[in-house]
Amino acid sequence: MANRQNTAAAPDHHLKLISGNHLFYGDNLQVLREKIADQSINLIYLDPPFNSQANYNIFFRSLSGEQSRAQIKAFQDTWHWNESSERAFDEVMQSGKGDAAEMLRAMRAFLRESDMMAYLTMMAVRLIELHRVLKPDGTIYLHCDPAASHYLKVLMDAIFGGSKFRNEISWLRSQPKSTNRVNFPNCRDVILRYSKGGTVTFNKIFAEYDPAYIEKFYRFADPDGRRYQLDNLTSPAKDRPNLTYEFLGVTRVWRWTRDRMERARKDGLIFQSKPGAVPRLKRYLDEMQGQPVTDDWDDIEHLHGSSGESLGYPTQKPLALLERIIRASSNEGDLILDPFCGCGTTIHAAQKLGRAWAGIDITHLAISLMEKRLRDAFPGIAFEIHGTPKDLDGARALAARDKYQFQWWAVSLVDAIPCGGKKKGADSGIDGHIYFKPDAKTTEKAVVSVKGGDNVNVSMIRDLAHVIEREKAKVGIFITLAQPTGPMKTEALKAGFYEPPYDQRVRKLQILTIEDLFSGKRPQIPLVDRDAFRRAA
Repeated sequence: MANRQNTAAAPDHHLKLISGNHLFYGDNLQVLREKIADQSINLIYLDPPFNSQANYNIFFRSLSGEQSRAQIKAFQDTWHWNESSERAFDEVMQSGKGDAAEMLRAMRAFLRESDMMAYLTMMAVRLIELHRVLKPDGTIYLHCDPAASHYLKVLMDAIFGGSKFRNEISWLRSQPKSTNRVNFPNCRDVILRYSKGGTVTFNKIFAEYDPAYIEKFYRFADPDGRRYQLDNLTSPAKDRPNLTYEFLGVTRVWRWTRDRMERARKDGLIFQSKPGAVPRLKRYLDEMQGQPVTDDWDDIEHLHGSSGESLGYPTQKPLALLERIIRASSNEGDLILDPFCGCGTTIHAAQKLGRAWAGIDITHLAISLMEKRLRDAFPGIAFEIHGTPKDLDGARALAARDKYQFQWWAVSLVDAIPCGGKKKGADSGIDGHIYFKPDAKTTEKAVVSVKGGDNVNVSMIRDLAHVIEREKAKVGIFITLAQPTGPMKTEALKAGFYEPPYDQRVRKLQILTIEDLFSGKRPQIPLVDRDAFRRAA
């Protein structure tokens, strides 16, 4: 987020990241400095908010249909020069990274205090920390778009070194749209790959051959249908006496020694079309690894709204994209870091491929979404969540610091879908929805209202009762950090009961304190629709 930087904390290079898997809630700059040790990460992938001047929303949808749609603003992808930008700029100047400081200073001379400069300054101070935590043979992949990729590449040259540039990968993220009348349609993202040192972990990646390629180059087949192509057996060298001999009636400078040629002939790998013809080598299709993947990735399809993998997160990347990156630049047991974790595709891919992982995000909404995604995809998975409240003091501190983050966190405790954003009055008294099917067919809803203040009163219960009627909800949940008063409890009782067709009746208006939720108490909801948060395949 553009204006949520914390540049006050000094790096502590003696901290060690504990083994296992970790989710961190907080500003990634602060988490990097306080929690991640020097040279502890094998692979970093980051997909930061682009400087695209757009507002992105997360959408949650119940599988029952359109009426259950809700949205909440996850972050604003807008950047403006302000006091935080100035502090971050000063930190880069004082970082001891002379090339980075000079490059950022030159950029400011050109870009002035523009939105782009604010974006690049935010990135610079974080890229310095990411360089610090990367292992000597580690790799970083920075996902960006063409609007800023050229600036970021120059910035990374200054921080990592121009000689450590490895690839500029182009990913075809969408099909070209014909709506742009003055430019060629932009349908690709850029992924910049840099190494920390001269030696780097890299596993060559192969893709399946195109059917047309197979038809053209593997056009021969054995009687059993096994396809092959014919390859040259002669050597380009002219003067190799030890490789010059007669084989199957033909004298040439061969690629192999006579013994190896004879073994290949006995194994049925030598083809001679007729006596006297130059023998050739049979290369079988099923023994080939595939087509080497280049820096032009057009074989990984972007996510569609109807994709089973989609979680409704607008900037979500396909799992296959992250799996390719992780396979290429790490090995099993390595530690993967994503400092802009979003909906958690990186850590999902890392877990699937047997890597350890650490993810950081600045919203509780993203943390709760990732937690659910991981538990759905990997039942029994063990990981730690840092930075979220673990007790009442932590909950009070979060409520005092950011009431919206507190609301999103509290809503996640009852498995509700967040509703509303930071605009005053936008949620109409509703902070979340819980969808359920009382007859296992018809989807009904409960509304959730969260109060993080020190004082609550009976009028808040009356307001929620009105919201229940207005929204035609069956149940209302009032979550409060403060203890409810006696009149509040009495007013809640007046709402009566909801009696579902095939379950026990429940209170229509239920009050739960944060203390109740910490102790394990949960709302009484009949037959909850557990698929309200869309589940990744």
